[in-house]
Order: sequence, then structure tokens, then C-alpha cells
Amino acid sequence: MTDDIDRAAAVAADGAPALRSVDQVIMLGTFSVVLDGRVVDRSQWGRRSAANLVKALALAPDRRLHREQVIEMLWPDLPLIDAAPRLHKAVHFARRALGADAVAWMGDTLCLLPSREVEVDVVRFESAARAALHTGVGIDDALGIFTGELLPEDRYESWTDARRNSVAHLHRQLMRVGGRWLQLVAADPTDEQAHVALMRAHVERGDRAAALSQYEQLAAVLAEELGVEPGDDAVAVRQAALALPPHRVRDGATPAVLPTQDVRFCHASDSVRLAYAVEGSGPPLVKAANWLSHLEYDWESMLWRHWLLALTSRYRVLRYDERGCGLSDWDTTSFTIEAWIDDLATVVDAAGYERFALLGVSQGAAVAVEYAARHPERVSALVLYGGYVHGHVIRARNDEELRIARLMPELAELGWGSDEPTFRQVFTARFMPEGTREQWDEFNDLQRLTTSPTNAARFIRGFGVIDVADAAQRVACPTLVVHVRGDLAPPLAEGRLLASMIPGSRFVSLEGHNHLMLATEPAWPRFVDEMDRFLAEVG
Repeated sequence: MTDDIDRAAAVAADGAPALRSVDQVIMLGTFSVVLDGRVVDRSQWGRRSAANLVKALALAPDRRLHREQVIEMLWPDLPLIDAAPRLHKAVHFARRALGADAVAWMGDTLCLLPSREVEVDVVRFESAARAALHTGVGIDDALGIFTGELLPEDRYESWTDARRNSVAHLHRQLMRVGGRWLQLVAADPTDEQAHVALMRAHVERGDRAAALSQYEQLAAVLAEELGVEPGDDAVAVRQAALALPPHRVRDGATPAVLPTQDVRFCHASDSVRLAYAVEGSGPPLVKAANWLSHLEYDWESMLWRHWLLALTSRYRVLRYDERGCGLSDWDTTSFTIEAWIDDLATVVDAAGYERFALLGVSQGAAVAVEYAARHPERVSALVLYGGYVHGHVIRARNDEELRIARLMPELAELGWGSDEPTFRQVFTARFMPEGTREQWDEFNDLQRLTTSPTNAARFIRGFGVIDVADAAQRVACPTLVVHVRGDLAPPLAEGRLLASMIPGSRFVSLEGHNHLMLATEPAWPRFVDEMDRFLAEVG
């Protein structure tokens, strides 16, 4: 109810009536009625038919309908003699909920709240949208009125279909005219024109990886939903993206020559397509996939480039985008540690790696631990950075921490795909509290480019229930565990616990607070030295 109150501007934060009463029927994103500054509690309706009657009248011109129209909408399969008593009961309960004068009979016509000035949000949206589309003025204002699908709880009521489709069409038209391509893709993932517009915008900025990633998303959703391939426009923009320099550098710190990257694809046991690449030279090193990766964009990112340069200058590095992320398939519902372990096994086999050192970062550390415990003959050494034994849901110590843990997926699903980074900033501040504004902006971009809002929520839910306590005790290879002391995601205690459970492991704590260590941090050279020395010692 709080959202309804806020949207109606009807009640102050302390529950007292606002200075200005607003009578409203709200039907976009939810259903509620606000009278005299108060939201009518749903428990007062008594009958579903009473609420449906109010909805039907609110959608009608001047909030009036002939009784036979109401019956045809709400009870289309009943003869008039059977439907009439139901209509009278619906009127009775609607009056009980909203007041004696809420639904009035005027001959054979029913009228909703005839003695009040009432604002119906969907009617206001339709009027503003049509005016904006006609004049080209007020598009943002019209979009601001739209707060969700018309009557989403009544999606299977046939009498709402035509109006819902009309409202959705108006909303899409506004977004198209206003250039809201990202929102269009979120509303309709098969909207090829919106995908192509986003690709063009990325190409115009010189962002090769983002354009190619958008194409991969389009190709995947068209294949899955419609069984077709992208059209000529999408293919042409993809070619334009491929013609751009492969590694766009933002801060000028990258050497002139970068390792050649050859992206390839394989399929996991459940047919999910996985993208992987091998770069550099030296002893084999596999980096278990972690959240927020993109095989191409990572080379452009000030957040990951120093990691890649350090690794590929020393090792023949195999890395891959995990399912639901980067260049791998986004269209999957399996976000579990079992699926992630299977993905790692699939990629190392596809790349022909027989025995190798294994690097796990963040939740990739848990995947690395499980894989090493199950395949001791394949893993020569483990390096675990920022890892944990227990996910945030399992390690919650009280109801408050558990509530926060369960809230994070909702935050991701609400705001991940938006141009407005407010929601994503919650994660950015947690992962990189000591970052600069530029680094924060780039981390916000990284979140949006690497996965969808739905997948972000699925990832977070999957991370929350990770538990590798048993596997950690079965790891048989030499292991280095590294953790930043001020890390909050996860805390230092989880790193220590992980090291204590792995037999014979070495634990190193480093100064800092960022979960993702930056090139400018004093601890970064020490981490590289520790890893080099450890891997040299174990051969």
C-alpha cells in the first residue's frame, strides 16, 4: 500500500492526511482507489466482482456504462436473468468499500463516483501520450505517468485485453519517439529495431564490445522466441562494429600491442552456449568465470584490463563468460553452482586443457574449489581471490541481514537495465567503495552491458545459497587464498574461513576496501607478486 499512497500523493510519511486530498483510481502497475487522501484497503472489497465493477467503470468514458455492457464484460457466459443478481451484489459491495454514493444508478446506467472529481491514471496517461505524440512535446512527462502494465493482476480477464494492448502500444510509441531504446528492449526483447538503435549508438561511441554484445543478445532472443536470425540492418551494424579497433582504451594506459584474442563457443550439457577465449603464453592458467564479465569489453575496462595484462603476460590464460553473462547465452534459467561447475568443465575440455592452475575470483572461487575437489587430476594449483565458503543468505546472522540479502535481487531486477544508474550504484558502492567517480561510472556501465536485470537477480539468488564447506576440505592441490581486509562482499572472515578449511593452504590478507582490486591500489603489485611466487613454487 505504501507505493499506492506515494503515487497518489495522498498520505504523508507518518500516515497523516496530506494537505491536498486526491481522489484517484490507480490501474497502471497495480489497482487501488484513493479517496480523501486514503487508500481503500483491499480487505474492504469483500467480493472480486465489486473491484472488477469499479475497474470497468473507471475505464469507461465519463466513468459510465449501461448495465448490459457491464454484464457483457464481467459475466459474458451468463444469461441476463442469472447475471443481474451478481451485478447488484457487486454494486452493494462496491458501495460498502467506497461509500454509499460510490456507484450510482441512473436509469439502466451505472456511474462511478459521480459526485467527485476523480483522476484515473490510465486515462491521464492516454491523454498525455496522444498529445505528446501529436505535438512532439511532453514525451518525458507522459512517460513519467506510466508506472506499469494496465491491471497486471487481471492479465487473464478477457475484458481487459484490448485496453491493455492499446495502452502498451501507446507506451512503446512514446519510447520509440523518445529514443528510449534500452527500455524498449526491456519491455519487448524481440524488438529488433530497438536492438539495432542501441547497437548504432554503441558504434557511434566507438564501443565495439557493447555493440557486439547487443547483437548477441538480439540473435539469442530471436532464435529462442521466434526461430529467426537478425535482419540485414542488424548484420550491417554488426559489421560496422567489427570494423572498429578491438580494444578501445579509455585512459591511454594500455601498451600498443595486446594479446590476440580468438573467441570461440561450445555448449554445456544443457545446451547453453558458452563463449571462451585463450590469450597469452606460458604455463596454462584457467580463470573460473565470475559475475560481470565480458570477453571483449573486459579488455577495454579500467576495472579488468590490468588483471588481463598481468595474467596474459605470464600465462596462457583460458577465460570464459559464464551462462547468462557477456558473450555467452543470456537465455537460461539455471543459475546454480552445479551449472557453473559444469560450464567450467565444458570449457576446459573444449579448449583442450588437461592439467592447469585454476584462478577463482569472488564467486568464481567457490566454483574453482568445487571443481578442484571433484577433479584433482586436472588442477595443479588453486589461487582464490575474494572468495567465500558461504553465500550471503547462508551466512546471514540475523533477520535484518537475511532481509537485506533477500532484497538485493529485487534491487537488481528493478534497476539493472535502466539508463538511470541509481539502483546499480548500490552494488557499485558495495563492491568498490574506494573507487573514483570515473571508476564508479564504468562499473555501473559494466553491470548494464554484461547481463540483463532478470539474470542479475538470478545470479544474486544463486550466489546467496552457495556452500562449499564440504568441497573445501577435499581440495588436494596447493592453494593460495587472498582477501582484502576491508572487503564487504564478502567479508575478510569468509576468506579466513575458506583458507582454514583447505588443507595446507596459504592465506594472505591485503590492505584495501575494494572487492575488485584496482591497478592504482598499493596492494595490487603485491597480489601479482604473491601469485607469481606461489605458482612458481608449486611448478
